[in-house]
Amino acid sequence: MAKNRHLVCLLFLLTAAAAAAAATVSAAAAGNLTAYEMLERYMFPRGILPQGVQRYVLRPDGSFEVFFPGSGGCEFRVGGRYLLRYERRIAGTARAGSIRGLRGVSVKVLFLWLGIDEVDRTGDQLSFRVGPLAASFPLRKFAQSPRCRCGFDCAAAGDAAVAAS
Repeated sequence: MAKNRHLVCLLFLLTAAAAAAAATVSAAAAGNLTAYEMLERYMFPRGILPQGVQRYVLRPDGSFEVFFPGSGGCEFRVGGRYLLRYERRIAGTARAGSIRGLRGVSVKVLFLWLGIDEVDRTGDQLSFRVGPLAASFPLRKFAQSPRCRCGFDCAAAGDAAVAAS
């Protein structure tokens, strides 16, 4: 009798684990939406993610992981003022208009790399939090996804490279 109870418990745990794994896979595969399209469902512009997302996982509780190819991640300048770095894997928890517990995205301030913890959308503004500090930008600046190395100004970077040769 005790053997049967253990077997029933084991089967229950295996079934629960399989269901959780299936929910994770189906959330990301639902409708074959890209990571950029999922951002829009959470009221964020696609331009907060650089081009080149390899894959992503979105769980039912809103926690996510986004993966970029290669081992070095992605780095680029924004507005000539900020240097941003996206690690190969970024993660956090998304809700409509809010990303919390963000890991894998950092900004260089003077000589230090500081992690961006949160991103919030309020109306047509995006606020990025680094600890107790925040910087806000108009939503329209994130209409297009930046490219690694040249960011949002790739045409000017290409023109400068052609002019230099």
